[in-house]
Amino acid sequence: MPKQFHPVAEITTTSGFQGEVRLRPLSRFSIDYILQKTLQIGTSYDNLANLKLEKTIGDGKRMRFKFEGIDSHNKAKNMIGKTIYVSTSADDEINFIGSDLIGFKVVTDSGDSVGILKDVMWLPANDVYVVFNGKKELLIPIVPEIVLCLDYRKQEIVISSVDGLID
Repeated sequence: MPKQFHPVAEITTTSGFQGEVRLRPLSRFSIDYILQKTLQIGTSYDNLANLKLEKTIGDGKRMRFKFEGIDSHNKAKNMIGKTIYVSTSADDEINFIGSDLIGFKVVTDSGDSVGILKDVMWLPANDVYVVFNGKKELLIPIVPEIVLCLDYRKQEIVISSVDGLID
């Protein structure tokens, strides 16, 4: 079963004197999720506290984030090193790229073994699974036409049998 919370960003530094911070994204969905989802903050899944975004300042790599209740440089400084988590549902896209998938078996829809998931790469067009089949690494695009389902109980990723994808 997918986790209820996913880490999406780490607080790296303060910015200014009003409690703004800068983040290091941990997912391609980080900014979108921070702007739209329920947030939690902590150092691990065991000690999460609610967090609410007040506003953002700037854009791109220079974006700063201001959270409710964090209104001084010292309060912001205490947040450095903590991780921001978002609440997700079972069908969220982030479940397809979570680090908890590493080690899952990858099989085709016809039941043939493809290999073991070793990594997930973020690429401009789409994310890619790096699968090792014992001889070589295969790159499997994470698109709905290819990745059919995730089975957390069996620790398995089912992909479609597309000619040329794995041979």
